[in-house]
Amino acid sequence: MDANSIEVSGVTIELRTQGVGRSLLYLHGGMGPDRDSAFLDALAAEYHVVAPTHPGFGGSDWPREFRTVDDLAYFYLDFADQHEIQDGVLVGACFGGWLASEILIRSSQRFSSAILIGTLGAKFSDHLTRDITDIHGLDTAEVDQLLFSDQDFRERDLTTLDEAALTGIARSREAFTYFGWKPYMHNAGLARWLHRIDIPTLLLWGAHDGFVTTKYGSQFAEAIPGAKLDTIADASHYPHVERPDETATRILAFANC
Repeated sequence: MDANSIEVSGVTIELRTQGVGRSLLYLHGGMGPDRDSAFLDALAAEYHVVAPTHPGFGGSDWPREFRTVDDLAYFYLDFADQHEIQDGVLVGACFGGWLASEILIRSSQRFSSAILIGTLGAKFSDHLTRDITDIHGLDTAEVDQLLFSDQDFRERDLTTLDEAALTGIARSREAFTYFGWKPYMHNAGLARWLHRIDIPTLLLWGAHDGFVTTKYGSQFAEAIPGAKLDTIADASHYPHVERPDETATRILAFANC
């Protein structure tokens, strides 16, 4: 995958591209894009994959005026315009699914279908009920158990990574916490506007997701006209990391319909 940087609306971000054909814009999850390569390789077999690193995450710039998810959503609308995406597929995982939803309630004109993987961002229950697990109150081992079904993905040896990679991971976690801090991992008004998503939408969920449950996924799907929910066995919050080929196969089948 080709790695470059690009300036959009005065903000320089990291950008990876791969494959040829119709554009597929991939918005990565809150922990950053460093574990997505196998998944993106599978998608690039049929699409021109465009995979930016969000402002504030990895090695991308973080303008001081970018304070909310709204800023990121408008940034990506500018990004889609600059890249002249037409009839594109929009894929977002975790925090990236939240961003994709915020983009689409504003405008879907550059996209013909959307896939949201374990998305965050909406509030469906009452104010006394937590929809999304508070991972900031847990230790690393507990968080990994919520995010990954496979023990091999939990036991990651960070000592094998270079300084740049470690810095990128730290910046991604900082930005994820910042943009999702208050209210916690959601926009209080998003659920009200999900009906504005007017393109075919698939929600993909790991069957054992401990961060946002499949019940939450069902509520999210019900709020989007015509959306469907599909689960992936033997996976938790990041099925595209644990089961990259199967997740890509589901996405390609849906997007190619």
